[in-house]
Amino acid sequence: MTRRFETLDDWLDWQASLHPKTIELGLARVAAVWKRLGPTPPPFPVITVGGTNGKGSCVAMIESMAEAAGYRCACYTSPHLLRYNERVRIAGEPVSDESLCDAFARVDRARGDTTLTYFEFGTLAALDLFVRYGPDLAVLEVGLGGRLDAVNLLDADVSVVTSIGRDHTAWLGETLDAIAVEKAGIFRAGRPAVMGQRDAPVRLREEAVRLAAAPLQLGREIDHETADNGWIWKGAGGERLALPLPTLRGAFQLNNAAAAIAALACLRERLPVPVNALRAGLQRARLAGRFQVIPGAPTWILDVAHNGAAAQALATNLRAFACPGQLRAVLAVLSDKEPEAIAKPLLPFVAQWFLTQSDDPRAMPADRLAARLDTVLGASSGGCFAETEHALDAALSASDPGDCLLVVGSFTTVSQALRRFRGGNRDER
Repeated sequence: MTRRFETLDDWLDWQASLHPKTIELGLARVAAVWKRLGPTPPPFPVITVGGTNGKGSCVAMIESMAEAAGYRCACYTSPHLLRYNERVRIAGEPVSDESLCDAFARVDRARGDTTLTYFEFGTLAALDLFVRYGPDLAVLEVGLGGRLDAVNLLDADVSVVTSIGRDHTAWLGETLDAIAVEKAGIFRAGRPAVMGQRDAPVRLREEAVRLAAAPLQLGREIDHETADNGWIWKGAGGERLALPLPTLRGAFQLNNAAAAIAALACLRERLPVPVNALRAGLQRARLAGRFQVIPGAPTWILDVAHNGAAAQALATNLRAFACPGQLRAVLAVLSDKEPEAIAKPLLPFVAQWFLTQSDDPRAMPADRLAARLDTVLGASSGGCFAETEHALDAALSASDPGDCLLVVGSFTTVSQALRRFRGGNRDER
């Protein structure tokens, strides 16, 4: 097969320059290209997962529990931390460079003169690979919003919205109600609409009803409660399952786990998952960059929290985490984020802040970040650094062996920290 490029890096560099906009929501272009690729509706069930926070965790738990039951699962997530291949997983493994290059070539031929964004190109390639592979289950993570996101090409058998919070307001709207409408766009008539947030905006459920979906909301049709050495999942039909706590840290992960189990329960006639597989999957699920603790001197904590709600969840985790010394933080954010909303929940825990900017083209310049947070951080600022590596070095130099170092604010910031451990022997958990 003739390909425009032979290496994955060349394909990705070209895709980044192909479309004039980094983000352009809308399904018309991707739907036209998808139709030209010639797929029929997938013969396997599809779970689509959206939400402001918790999407990646929910997908990871669905994948882990389904695979513990012996099913072949295909997952599409974004963004990646170390390698692009992380975005497209089949049977628990990232697909190869060669497979991605072949899929990109097929999408390239099918698109004709239609321009696609980087994300749209990747989404079409992932779906093309999944149709060719024929998994037992596909799990798709929404990139941004839901209604106009490229993954919404497929009519999901089950749709999940994990949570609603303020993020990406330039595209989704300034109010929680407006954001809820966009997120609810993945719901389908006559199909389950799982909502993993008790206090979600009322508008989210109203949209599920308006779209004639079948609502399954935490605190109403489904729920969970704590129990000795674990927790209880409560299903829509009165079912109660005693389960171990997820390996993913944080009490809020029970909401994501409850939504993940509800999504699988909706497919039990096609893909029954026994309770022992649910238990095993919850304990095997891993997800880098979500309160990821790397023991050492100092201990590192990596978290991709990049909005206020995620920072509040991180603060809850820090409250329960026993750091024997002081906690220092390296913070970098993207230009469209609200750094004040990220920093304020963490103030009670962080002794010193090191402000920087990541290598993402959309990163907020370090001096602008420092100006935004000047009155928020006060004397706790440890300096402003133009490069993340310099901020990490400074934070390490200021730390004693019993201290902890938090890296937070964006996927690219955490990615740069993770790269420091490549080839090392530290236990990344």
